[in-house]
Amino acid sequence: MKWEKLLSLKRYGDTETRHRKLQDETRLGFEVDYDRIIFSSEFRSLQDKTQVMPLPINLASKRNFVHTRLTHSLEVSVVGRSLGRMVGKELLEKYPQLHTELGYKFNDFGAIVAAAALAHDIGNPPFGHSGEKAIGNFFSNGKGLQYKELLTATEFQDLIDFEGNANGFRLLNASRQGIEGGLRLSYATLGAFVKYPKASLPKKPTQHISDKKYGYFQSEKAFFKELAAELGLPQKTEGEQPSYHRHPLVYLVEAADDICYTIIDFEDGINLGLIPEDFALEYMINLVKDRINSSKFRAMDSISDRLSYLRALAISTLIADVAKLFLANEEAILKGEFDGALLDKSQYKAQIKDIINLCVSKIYQSQEVVEKELAGYKIISNLLDSYSAAMMNSKAGNASNYDTLLVGTLPKHFANTNATSYEILLGVSSFVASLSDSAAVQLNNTLLGKHL
Repeated sequence: MKWEKLLSLKRYGDTETRHRKLQDETRLGFEVDYDRIIFSSEFRSLQDKTQVMPLPINLASKRNFVHTRLTHSLEVSVVGRSLGRMVGKELLEKYPQLHTELGYKFNDFGAIVAAAALAHDIGNPPFGHSGEKAIGNFFSNGKGLQYKELLTATEFQDLIDFEGNANGFRLLNASRQGIEGGLRLSYATLGAFVKYPKASLPKKPTQHISDKKYGYFQSEKAFFKELAAELGLPQKTEGEQPSYHRHPLVYLVEAADDICYTIIDFEDGINLGLIPEDFALEYMINLVKDRINSSKFRAMDSISDRLSYLRALAISTLIADVAKLFLANEEAILKGEFDGALLDKSQYKAQIKDIINLCVSKIYQSQEVVEKELAGYKIISNLLDSYSAAMMNSKAGNASNYDTLLVGTLPKHFANTNATSYEILLGVSSFVASLSDSAAVQLNNTLLGKHL
């Protein structure tokens, strides 16, 4: 892979090349990507989507804040920007022609990573990661199984393994009446967004981290192929559903996410009273013990101030470590020979593992989270059942009055009953995934007649 292609400013529908040297420095293309994402309705819905803990916040915790998908995404983008800038500065020294001949600056790397990081959760369903499983379960074991014979194997796999990353790619690029190419982000940002550059089948063709999940639905297959060609992403496998090597900046987006959810989920657990504060201090100190200013730390009377100090120190420590790891492995990454996550190679791997294990036992398996996931399964299944049946009955020409009313509540771009069965079922799934936690609960209550 070559950085000259990987930093492409091209957007959907462009007929002429966008040159970095000709960019308006007050309105840089990669920064436009960030703006378009943050002003999108899909991004705004993240303010009411669960990160880990369910909403509304448990008042018994005596705290007034836990992270949502939106605050998490904003924090990941900040960490990603720092990583991109640190790496970009070194890469421009290593490849000076990127600046002298093409006009790229180190901030460009930060802007690309920040934009991709901002969007990294934009396709995730309500109710946390259980939302993805709930959609998949509806088609694999629920009433959605009846539609299997109408789909190809890969189309059906898209549904039973519904993937928030692929849905995010769909949302960012979905064309609607009068809006071709969706948000029309730069290809560099889109490349940095796709953690898993492959289709849903074959599943896990290799042990490479980029094959762990998948990154695009069959509906976006043609566009993804164009994107990969423009960026110069090499194919890893051949065949009808090839997989590709990652855009190198994906590793920084992934690391920014890993850093934030490791440290911030831990902090949320403390704020909710699920992890004792004194116990938490010990775990955080183990991560940053070589960088603590002891006199400054001892001068803090409040445990919350101490935790804030340790959290900031932990994040900056991991940022520096990740940037160093990326640069040390940059040539292997460009060759497609680096097969793990950057934090998996971190010198702090043991300390990170301890924190994650504690989060699993104290937070992810807590009663609040389990109850949220159970409710999410029921709500998502009910919504999918109602809307799938209404749309498919309308397509077959035997819609009831109820079906017609229900289809009428869908946004127009989801209500095309002349589409293929795959497009209808994927569209319904994408619609349900786009709902915030509260909107999903409210819509489900409406279908159950609870508002009457």
